[in-house]
Amino acid sequence: MNELCDLKVHINGHHTLHLHQSVMCAFSGRLRTMVKQEKKASRKEALSIKLADFPGGAEGFELVARFCYNNGRVLLCPSNLPLLHRAAVFLEMTEDVCACNLLAQAEAFVNGLYYWTWADVLTAVKSCEPFAAAADASGLLERLISALFSKITASPEMPTSIAGVGTPNRSSSSCSSSPDTVGFGRSSSTKTPESMRPCVGREWWFDDMTSLSPQTIEKVMRVLGCYGIENKNLILTRFLLHYLRAATRRPAMALCKEGTLAGLADTAVHGVALVGGTAFSCRGLFWVLRIVSAVGLSKECRHKLERLMGLMLDQATLDDLLVSGDDGGVYDVNLVMRLVRVFVGSEEEADAPSQRMGKVGRLIDKYLGEISPDHSLKVSKFLAVAESLPDSARDCYDGVYRALDIYLESHPALSLEERTALCRCLNYEKLTLEACKDLAKNRRIPPGVAVQALASQQCKLQISKPAAAAAAKDGRADPSRTPRRVARARSASVDLDGGSDEKELLRLNLQRMQSRVVELERACKEMKGQMSKMAKGKSSSLGAASCHQTGGRGLPRLC
Repeated sequence: MNELCDLKVHINGHHTLHLHQSVMCAFSGRLRTMVKQEKKASRKEALSIKLADFPGGAEGFELVARFCYNNGRVLLCPSNLPLLHRAAVFLEMTEDVCACNLLAQAEAFVNGLYYWTWADVLTAVKSCEPFAAAADASGLLERLISALFSKITASPEMPTSIAGVGTPNRSSSSCSSSPDTVGFGRSSSTKTPESMRPCVGREWWFDDMTSLSPQTIEKVMRVLGCYGIENKNLILTRFLLHYLRAATRRPAMALCKEGTLAGLADTAVHGVALVGGTAFSCRGLFWVLRIVSAVGLSKECRHKLERLMGLMLDQATLDDLLVSGDDGGVYDVNLVMRLVRVFVGSEEEADAPSQRMGKVGRLIDKYLGEISPDHSLKVSKFLAVAESLPDSARDCYDGVYRALDIYLESHPALSLEERTALCRCLNYEKLTLEACKDLAKNRRIPPGVAVQALASQQCKLQISKPAAAAAAKDGRADPSRTPRRVARARSASVDLDGGSDEKELLRLNLQRMQSRVVELERACKEMKGQMSKMAKGKSSSLGAASCHQTGGRGLPRLC
């Protein structure tokens, strides 16, 4: 059969097809022109031409050849329409060359796409991806995307005809992809404008659309006028988050090649920043951060998102703050510090103490206890987190002390200076008596720090005792007091007297600690004196000999 063929076509430098000039040139204006030019150059009957960048490669050209050998007839379907349409444009298979040519048939088929099913339109859009740039240039991709969203707006509920199309897990709604069902809504009592409220009935298409490439999704957002900072649609924002979450589950190599995901992540964050706390809870914002951080995010968009999260930090939980670190640490401590900075700044602008600050203080104390065992957590980072809140944020420093104790236990190699520096985050006056007792007995705490803590606790007791006595005296002298108030005053007095044993024990602990510090200082001085004598003895052997002759005592021998 090869000897009967007089045209050899090389496709994209990889495949070669043997065809007939008369059959192919009857439908293709481009092949007709190329054959004429080749005949003038070589003057041979069997010609050879090359086609570079042919859409679809050898498979696409084979479909075109079947159309030509079948006398201009081919079975068009949504899966091969984009390929045949682009091939017809490439080969100039227009009506000027032949009546009812391939391009005219493809255009006629496209004109009826609004009568296609959802699955047909989705298949056609996906078939454009191998040559998306060419399909976009011809306008076909934009027409298919428009038809796709016409199906979405025309069918608020999932059409029964496509119930089996898409991902295998069709039974699970797209809302279940969020950390919880309230990830996108703060509470049922929060009033959300109708234009901002997520439309749950239109989420049936989320899973099907995740099968499209990032480049196609970017084109979809551009066609809809919602790409980048122009994104003002909450439903599309939710879809992008759903799509990005699915993308993070792909293999790492495939994810690295899809740089377009960073642009989609920025678009999603712009949409989230627009609605803010009206549609997203604090936990929902942390969920968004985890998704977009996995695919890449610009500094501007990260700042927008973190500001939203910081303003709602009092609604966060410990699990929310435990974001994995990417700088060698177990947790992203820098993120929490930035969020606390935003929250404290907003509270300082209010110029009024609030319960929100206390909630964040207790939350940060829990967070400190959770990150303390991390061996890569530096002393400076621990102090930065502990001191990120003002002193007024904590009524009690027991939580900070517990976290500090865990950190010291997990980092036994710390020097005395480092352990002393760590203790500066404690306010000894806000420690409870039990915590102060434990601190005094804790051998990981430097002795000087323990003395300071006990001294501040003793001063606090000395101040509180006259105040309590004065209050009791005033209670006895006031005849207008009720019997119940008198009974309360008496019980308080009894409690104060009953605590004399604890105060005596505290005083003994303080004296014991002071004597321990004095002993340590004395031993330190003796060791310095011995070291200086050793240095002098080594510098002059004659001095050692004269010392021996005069009966003086030599230096102690160190093992």
